[in-house]
Amino acid sequence: MNTFLGFGREHIERHYRKTGQCVYLHLKRHVIEKVPGASGGALPKRRNAKLFLDLEISSDLNNDDFEYEDEAKLVIFPDHYEISLPNIEELPALVTIACDALLSAKSPYRKQESDSWEEELQASKHAKTLVQLDNGVRIPPSGWKCSKCDLRENLWLNLTDGSVLCGKWFFDGSGGNGHAMEHYKETGYPLAVKLGTITPDGADVYSFDEEEPVLDPHIAKHLAHFGIDMLQMQVTENGLRDNDIKPRVSEWEVIQEAGVKLKPMYGPGYTGMKNLGNSCYLNAVMQAIFSIPEFQRAYVGNLPRIFDYSPLDPTQDFNTQMAKLGHGLLSGQYSKPPLKSELIEQVMKEEHKPQHNGISPRMFKAFISKGHPEFSSNRQQDAQEFFLHLINLVERNPVGSENPSDVFRFLVEERTQCCQSRKVRYTERVDYIMQLPVAMEAATNKEELIAYELKRREAEAARRPLPELVRAKIPFRACLQAFSEPSNVEDFWSSALQAKSAGVKTSRFASFPEYLVVQIKKFTFGLDWIPKKLDVSIDMPDFLDISHLRARGLQPGEEELPDIAPPIVIPDDPKDHMANHFVESLDIDESSVMQLAEMGFPLEACRKAVYYTGNLGAEVAFNWIIAHMEEPDFAEPLVTPAFGEVASSGAAALGAVGLDNQPPEEMVAIIISMGFQRNLAIQALKATNNNLERALDWIFSHPDPEEESDLALDTMDMENNANANILADTGSEGPRIKDGPGRYELFGFISHMGTSTMSGHYVCHLRKEGRWVIYNDLRVCASERPPKDLGYIYFYHRIPS
Repeated sequence: MNTFLGFGREHIERHYRKTGQCVYLHLKRHVIEKVPGASGGALPKRRNAKLFLDLEISSDLNNDDFEYEDEAKLVIFPDHYEISLPNIEELPALVTIACDALLSAKSPYRKQESDSWEEELQASKHAKTLVQLDNGVRIPPSGWKCSKCDLRENLWLNLTDGSVLCGKWFFDGSGGNGHAMEHYKETGYPLAVKLGTITPDGADVYSFDEEEPVLDPHIAKHLAHFGIDMLQMQVTENGLRDNDIKPRVSEWEVIQEAGVKLKPMYGPGYTGMKNLGNSCYLNAVMQAIFSIPEFQRAYVGNLPRIFDYSPLDPTQDFNTQMAKLGHGLLSGQYSKPPLKSELIEQVMKEEHKPQHNGISPRMFKAFISKGHPEFSSNRQQDAQEFFLHLINLVERNPVGSENPSDVFRFLVEERTQCCQSRKVRYTERVDYIMQLPVAMEAATNKEELIAYELKRREAEAARRPLPELVRAKIPFRACLQAFSEPSNVEDFWSSALQAKSAGVKTSRFASFPEYLVVQIKKFTFGLDWIPKKLDVSIDMPDFLDISHLRARGLQPGEEELPDIAPPIVIPDDPKDHMANHFVESLDIDESSVMQLAEMGFPLEACRKAVYYTGNLGAEVAFNWIIAHMEEPDFAEPLVTPAFGEVASSGAAALGAVGLDNQPPEEMVAIIISMGFQRNLAIQALKATNNNLERALDWIFSHPDPEEESDLALDTMDMENNANANILADTGSEGPRIKDGPGRYELFGFISHMGTSTMSGHYVCHLRKEGRWVIYNDLRVCASERPPKDLGYIYFYHRIPS
């Protein structure tokens, strides 16, 4: 009653001993099965006049077969003296007021659910009495388009007259022209169903009158009026209906192993996690993380010590939250099989009785996403970016003498060669993920792909059902070969020639990690710069040997490039120089601006994104937009200092160049806009004589152990620059690595279903006790057909010598 923190029964004594707090409010909800026939078909009766506790009600239990009774009482330690509430006579007025305030307070986690797609829908008031016109309208199985325009997406079927009309327009340029809403205003017909979402389990229904998504308990009847049989309908991953797709072709079906009877798994290590609303990316990553012994030992093995030494507010302590989550997944307390008597009862009654299994990681998600513009939202996210975000937090919150993230860390040797002088430069950087490109040109079924594409276009033109999907088959060895091949270095400045030249870069492993994480780079940008995913099948091996990618360092006969920075040319008139520099700094790449604007972002925001990322391209600017789109001045015009201000400050800066190499403020601002701290930006520019490109390389290869991480390290800017942006704690002896042989065995993979990282669903497969197990949020089952060829992130562990 002093800190307003909640504790389970097994931890309350620890908190009392640690803090001396002796007064606690005990809250409990009793779920009681009603006597058959007691409700008479009415809503469940409640023994109290109201449910005064704002506790989450299981959707499985929220039916006519159960009723609830809430109980609250004060418990005074150490004697465990209990006082039932309400009790105005025995308690001081201040205590009574505090208890009433707590009991009537809304749960902060329920507040977070307001934006969640899992929010429970209510039945529409129009569903039971909906009038449907007998106008002979029949909806074809495909080839739909808006009856008032030519749009073929985001289409809604009005359930009164059978009109097919487009939905509203969205800020990202998708959606429609709002003809469905206009039709409602003209006719008053209230309900519409979204075409492409109709499945045997239901459909997406919207009530124009109630202005919200609703349930239609009579949806099957209403659809049958227009000739639609729900039992024959399927939903495809792009939202377009196609009931001619053959079984187990859809990515969603294959990855989730639909159509196969899967055996549920129970016990330690087989605990599911509730989806909190597009949080499947978090669930999949954490299941993989806590299957690794080093993380199990660090957090679950040290749980008593972590809990004993946690701060007074454990909700804001990373190690406490990690230990709590790990214990929930590994203890087996939340993954218990049903009793044999319960199974027999279910069979006799021909009903399904819900099992209270799985954990809800609300507190963990709230903490780990705090301050992050993307992970704190209810939008879908990239599992790879979350993995790096998690490793960043593990690095900054050490537990014990060993850091469990050391098992992922390795060194990359980058060899850069000047094509003209043939001289080389070797550098090293820290990395955590091996990113493999998808070698589309090496597909082994090119003829089938070409034929499929032709058939698909013909089907779309003729409004016929699409042909059976053909997925590109890419050999893994081709992806590995593409990883090892040299890549061109743009704007390479050769210190041997003292001029710009052609350069190539090759990456090799300076060390091999204990656990190798391999990401297949499936996500890319289309010609319209809309993020998309390459739907490919790659024959990922169970056993992987990358020993041939071991770095060899400077070889005999190779000559190193001189360690000389590009010369700084200072003109006679500093003002003229800064005037030219100012004009150049405002030279915004208009082609990149237009590419971003075509995606639906405000024009001024696009200009700022391209300006603050130094004209490095639309992809980098897109990352800037995603990280800054929630700022209040996001769409405000770009504001730069006046020319006189720039000239004077520039002259001062130039005067400082000869003294202490103080970098120009414009370059510092560009680096800061990418998520780095100001002093790190200045240090990098000083070390590279104010060369922006080399300064970024310097930051990636020279992590600063004395620099305290700030909130900027948690932002999207930092992590969109992929692995190299995680600053490892190097110490005086260099990065902590666990080098060894480059031979590995696959033990897990995370798969993504959907067309981009901004949508879809994640599932995790792990190999445990000699068999594969699928973790699909709360559902944990023995896998029968693990889709190893469709994974996105793969986890390998080193094979001992």
